[in-house]
Amino acid sequence: MKIVVLDIGGTSIKSGIFHNGFLTELKETDTNASKGGEFVMYSAKEIIRSYGEFDGIGISTAGQVDFEKGMIRYANKNIPGYTGMKIRDILESEFHVPVVVENDVNAAAIGEAYCGAGKGYQDFLCLTYGTGVGGAIVINNEIYRGSTFSAGEMGAMIIHPEDRNAAEDMYSGCYEKYASTTALVRKVMGVDSSLCNGRKIFAALDRKEVREAVDEWIKEIAFGLVSLIHIMNPSCVILGGGVMEQEYILEKVKENVMDNIMESYRHVVIHKTTLGNKAGMYGAAALFMKLCINKARY
Repeated sequence: MKIVVLDIGGTSIKSGIFHNGFLTELKETDTNASKGGEFVMYSAKEIIRSYGEFDGIGISTAGQVDFEKGMIRYANKNIPGYTGMKIRDILESEFHVPVVVENDVNAAAIGEAYCGAGKGYQDFLCLTYGTGVGGAIVINNEIYRGSTFSAGEMGAMIIHPEDRNAAEDMYSGCYEKYASTTALVRKVMGVDSSLCNGRKIFAALDRKEVREAVDEWIKEIAFGLVSLIHIMNPSCVILGGGVMEQEYILEKVKENVMDNIMESYRHVVIHKTTLGNKAGMYGAAALFMKLCINKARY
């Protein structure tokens, strides 16, 4: 079975063909998200069409996704007009093949569960650290989606109530304001305004004042994870995002977490993702294959 898979993000659309357990014909296309949801769907159709004949389509996408309807429940201003987009209906009408649509972090978690860092674990949490903080909950090898398909919004966990002002910013005082890479850059630029991205920050990590700022940011990541581990009691936590490729970051997160959780929870294993930016595509393919198997039973 040949499946076209797309991972639609705010910056780029990654795509490929999933066939016999492998991803091939990989491409990356600018999303041009500021042009809006309709343009993004036009681009998606052009990308899909470029792959010729196929048996199905798997979509991993930014935004809150109604998995049953294959549509966007909510998307922020990064992709204007994306909220309400009926992706599955649009693509099934265009290509006349089955389509599966899932939130990007959920899809990445499923990808890691089937052939990445989550393989062998029945229950785990998956968090990604980038512009914001995304999360997914896997229970018995299934995504826990919640009552309206929006579970796992870990970036919205309030960890600094003293900074909370929901009327101005719904994410004020929340985890992603302190633990995202955006927060890291903001914190380090307070020390040296020339260190305006992760590459420059990590190149300057041997400077005492820079390392101290980074260590304070790492504590924010760890304290949020401590709360989640105590609530969910997972066997594994998988951390993604470019910053987690830095060995120093991952090891310091592990150290801070273990120093701050109850002894009875210290069996938890913390891994970084292993599939990188292909995780969402692998997850979309896995969900599509599962859908086909379930339909074949009835």
